[in-house]
Amino acid sequence: MHVTISYKVGMRLLVIGGTGYLGREVCRVASAAGWEVVQAGHASGHGIAVDVCDPAAVEHLVDDVAPTAVLNLAYVQEGPRAWEVNVDGARNVARAAATQGCRLLHLSTDVVFDGRLGRPYVETDAPSPCTDYGRSKAEAERAVAAQAPAALVVRTSLIVGGPGCEPSRHELAALDDTLTFYDDEVRCPVQVTDLAHALLELAALDVAGPLHVAGPEALSRAELAELIRGAPVPRAPAPPDRPLDCSLDSSSARALLRATLRGAHRVFG
Repeated sequence: MHVTISYKVGMRLLVIGGTGYLGREVCRVASAAGWEVVQAGHASGHGIAVDVCDPAAVEHLVDDVAPTAVLNLAYVQEGPRAWEVNVDGARNVARAAATQGCRLLHLSTDVVFDGRLGRPYVETDAPSPCTDYGRSKAEAERAVAAQAPAALVVRTSLIVGGPGCEPSRHELAALDDTLTFYDDEVRCPVQVTDLAHALLELAALDVAGPLHVAGPEALSRAELAELIRGAPVPRAPAPPDRPLDCSLDSSSARALLRATLRGAHRVFG
């Protein structure tokens, strides 16, 4: 159940990466909640096209929109542009938001950790990435903090939809008979609408630094796939270069939020 929160007239949200899976849901939820929403992404045909790697383009976008808050969801998982988009793009957005004097939320990930701590990670734990993607996101966090010290860096986990929602790539993967799922790579899946509501609440709060915003239930990749599929899936241990138990302790976020962050069994049960 979500609590309906009314926002002041004139609150304008710029969603960079607004054409992606989470971005589209944030834009939908924000519009329904009373935000004036500006959707921006690299893909053409949806909102405003912007390349976060172009500092002048980002600066002009933020200056033209003059948002109350900027939500940066832009990222690339892998490939030749991943570091540039994830790190340089984050730096460009943070600098532009700081120059404009608007609230900034930057989305990060649980794989800034290697999953070998032996307990859920809290916000004060030092990043320890073991993948290229994790390293880029950890460096992006540092870039954002340097450019915009008042920004909120939201670390989250695997994003899923559940019944009645557009399926995430994790749900589509669970239905692929050719894939094997790791039984020792543990995450805290979060439902996409729950996360969207949480991000909008946080955009209106004076909170800075890293904050863990993920589901309350830790599941292995294999357990999540079986929950989605409703049947056993092929299992295997994760390769040595993969993160293991990246469970996030989201108790600080739950203390701040009225939005509910459901566990995967509630979402798919």
